Amino acid sequence: MQMNSRRSFMKSAAALAGGALAPNLLLGQKDALKQLNVAVIGCNGKGFGDLQQIAPSNHISFLCDIDQGRAKRAMDAFPQAKYFSDYREMFASVADQIDVVTVSTPDHMHFPIAVEAIRLGKPVMVQKPLCNTLWEARALANYAKEKNVLTVMGNQGATLEGTRILREWIESGVIGEGTEVYYWTNRPIWPQGAGLQFPAQPVPAEINWDVWQGTVATERPYNSGIHPFKWRGFWDYGCGALGDIGCHSFNSAFWALDLNGDFVVEASKVSEFDDVIAPKRSTLVYQFPPKGKRGAVKVIWQDGVNNPNTDKEFVRPPGIPADLELNSDFGQVFVGTEGVLFVNDAYCGSSPKVFPESLMQKARKTPKVYPRVGGGPTQELCTAIRGDGPKPVSNFVDHAGPLTEMVLVGNLAVRLGKKIDWNMKNMEARGLPEVQAMLKRKYRAGWEPKLS
Repeated sequence: MQMNSRRSFMKSAAALAGGALAPNLLLGQKDALKQLNVAVIGCNGKGFGDLQQIAPSNHISFLCDIDQGRAKRAMDAFPQAKYFSDYREMFASVADQIDVVTVSTPDHMHFPIAVEAIRLGKPVMVQKPLCNTLWEARALANYAKEKNVLTVMGNQGATLEGTRILREWIESGVIGEGTEVYYWTNRPIWPQGAGLQFPAQPVPAEINWDVWQGTVATERPYNSGIHPFKWRGFWDYGCGALGDIGCHSFNSAFWALDLNGDFVVEASKVSEFDDVIAPKRSTLVYQFPPKGKRGAVKVIWQDGVNNPNTDKEFVRPPGIPADLELNSDFGQVFVGTEGVLFVNDAYCGSSPKVFPESLMQKARKTPKVYPRVGGGPTQELCTAIRGDGPKPVSNFVDHAGPLTEMVLVGNLAVRLGKKIDWNMKNMEARGLPEVQAMLKRKYRAGWEPKLS
């Protein structure tokens, strides 16, 4: 963030915080701002970005983070927001004052926090991936449906105009029938691979390490190489490169091509890994059978790609110009029977390009079908809470849950080194009974899930 824009945000955030203790305006009150009291769980890193996104037109009333030191800038920006280091204490003491919750913690804690928010009837935004185990992703979606609570996952691409343009162009036949989708990323950009060591270090006084460990049964000592960022490579806490970017990237194909359902996935080019840490590199190929009016679709995922323009192992998508410079961080290409759509990022943050360029005239004539959304996932959720818009596209039940499952089954293929024939309805791998033991984590005593 530019320094000037940072100063501007701090000023505006402080101004918003000044009204944090004002009476909350009734939802539906005529001509009211309909400001919501927000509880932010996970206040730094991506959490601070989510805080910035939801702050306009709302009260940041409560801040919760296991690391008080890293939470300081949020506390400084919103000095009247009450701080907690344990989300359980927060819910127990101020639940009646909360209108909406954001969860921007490490992946392993998404489930228990979201369950508690939903149990209390609180609409909730949870960062991607929705969970890092398949059982939790399915259980959380089912629980949200049972309790009829508004939800959204923080895959911002689901709210961007580029995603809507891409689906409109595909459905209008700009590239003919879609047959393949290619994704790539430079992730992981944190340590991954077999044999990494994280020796015990003293726990800083400002960190609540017990709550950070949360549900994970492995009693792992604190190490600054785990918190605050490098936890992503652990199977226990994160889910590797695929878990980090997959829900962003796959979102476009999942929505535009209706990939919710059975599929087969197989991994290859997998670098060394172990039972603790995910690999530095992998390639996955998903095969989706015909569904409705569309034919079969193949999705190719490549992670650990240092630079797709020079990497000799990288499989370059067909149909794009040979001299087209590809984003070294991530990108996506949709291949059709008549042409291709190219997006040079993971989120559809820009409008897709079409090749051959002669198809652009056809693309320009495509009518707008899907409404445009402003403000990202958190504001999309707030709009739905106020009754001013539909439920978010990436709600847990219809979208975020099954999208996350698509990602996590890919990790099963990586870890087992076997082709996974996934039965979505029954949540099982056909012919591989050993997969069932990998669907649900072993919970630390006192942190067992309670869905009631």
